[in-house]
This record gives sequence, structure tokens and C-alpha cells, in this order.
Amino acid sequence: METLKHWTRDWKYPTTLLCIYGFFSTVKPLEPFLIPFLTGPDKNLTIEQVYPKPTKISGCCDVLLRLWRDFLQCFSSRTLLVWSAWWALATCGYNQTVNYVQSLWDYVEPSSNFTVYNGGVEALSNLFGAAAAYGIGFSSADWSRWGEVALGALSALEGGALFAMVFSANIWVCYCGYIIFKSLYMLLITIAMFQIAAGLNMERYALVFGANTFCALVLQTIITSVVVDSGGLGVDIVTQFTVYGTYFSIIALIFFLSGLYTTMCRKPETETQREYPEEMFKVCNNSTTSCR
Repeated sequence: METLKHWTRDWKYPTTLLCIYGFFSTVKPLEPFLIPFLTGPDKNLTIEQVYPKPTKISGCCDVLLRLWRDFLQCFSSRTLLVWSAWWALATCGYNQTVNYVQSLWDYVEPSSNFTVYNGGVEALSNLFGAAAAYGIGFSSADWSRWGEVALGALSALEGGALFAMVFSANIWVCYCGYIIFKSLYMLLITIAMFQIAAGLNMERYALVFGANTFCALVLQTIITSVVVDSGGLGVDIVTQFTVYGTYFSIIALIFFLSGLYTTMCRKPETETQREYPEEMFKVCNNSTTSCR
């Protein structure tokens, strides 16, 4: 019995179980009889239907080609491109802020000298962010017209909240700044997702959302390597958040000026349909008349 207990605690026991599982999971005793059964006289199936011949173009290349075409078609829309660009840029800055905010709080007010409420602030920021994202659903704002201006203005508030966190020596100001920052991001990312999804077929949501998230992670890796990592600049936590505040201020300036230009040079209503090629594609497919 002791030998058995010792053996079950050793690495050989789980390895043996995995090997047994792997063996029996690959044993398929019915496989040799499956095709003859399906092609029998009572099934009315041919061998080509049961076991189709491979196409000339490999499946992998076909999928990659289709993804590339879908990608180009999706991002040919300026509207989708603008919202996706903000998504990638803002998500990068948001992730950096969330990842290192605890270090900033500990710098402003060391936990050894203060009863910290970091966990409560995180919970409260999520609550306010969720409320803001939910409440915006009741808004009747024309985001197709004022969306870029809103992105610029609210991104400026995010940058201001980060600067307040950096240059204030009060932990409560830091807490309030973080709640404002996170709530604004959750509000804007909700609007961005809706605006992007409105101009896409459902089958392409994963492609566009995944591409935006991937770009955000690439940017985040670059910023971490340059600003945070010891192999790069390796700056202190105050300088880091100064960089993040400046980063959001630059985003705000770009999108605000772009929004003003778009609003002043807004196209007539009959021409705005070109901004959503995906929607035009769906309309053409559902219409009985030809699209010209």
C-alpha cells in the first residue's frame, strides 16, 4: 500500500494516465467500417460525398487570402479606420495606466503609512464605467458627425486626469483621477465598438476587433520596452505617467482637429453611404434590383 501511495505521488503516475488517455482517445475501431457503411445501398451516398477530393488551392492559403481581402475591404472605410485607430491607441494607453497605477499610488501614499483603498477604487471605477457605458445607450447623439470631436475632447479629459494624478500629492485626487480616466475609457470604447459594428457584417466582427486589439498590444509592447523596461529608458513612475498623460493629449489633439475638419467639410447625405461599403454590400445582396 505504501508503495502504491508513493507511486501515485511520483511523476510516473500522471504521465501513465496521460499516455493511457492519449492511446484510447486515438483508437477509432469504427473508422475502417465508416465509409463502406455510408456508401452502402441504403444510404444513397457516393464516395465523393463522403470523402471529397482536396481542392487545388490548399485550405490554409484560401483562408489567408480571404482574410486579407476582408481586411482590406473592412478598413477601406474612413469611418471604421478612424474609430479603429482610436481603439488601438487608447487601449494601449489604458492598459499601461491600469498596469502601473498601483505603483503610482504607492509612491504618492506608501501603504505602510496609510490605510489604502486601492481595491475599493478599482471596484468603484468599474461601477462608474459600466454606468457610463450603459447610460450612453440612451443618448441620441449623432456619432457619425460628432464622434471624432467627442473622441478628442474626452481623450483630453483622460489626459488631464492622468496629469492630476501625477502632479498631485494627495492620494484622494489620484483616486478620483483614476475613476474619471477609467470611466471615460469604458464610455468611449463602448461607442467605438458600436460604431465599428454598425458598418460591418457580423462575420467580420472578430477580424476587425482582433486586429484592433493586436495593434494595441503591439503599441503597448513598444512603449513598455522604450519607457518602462530597464533596457530602454527605465524612467521612474512619475515620469511614466507624465508620458501617458502626454500620450493621451496627443491623441486628443489629433482626433479633435480631425473631427473639426470632418465636420466642416461634411459630405452631403447622399454621398455618406460610401463611408460604409459593408452596409452597401448588405443592401445590394438583399435588394432585388441591381446596385449601380
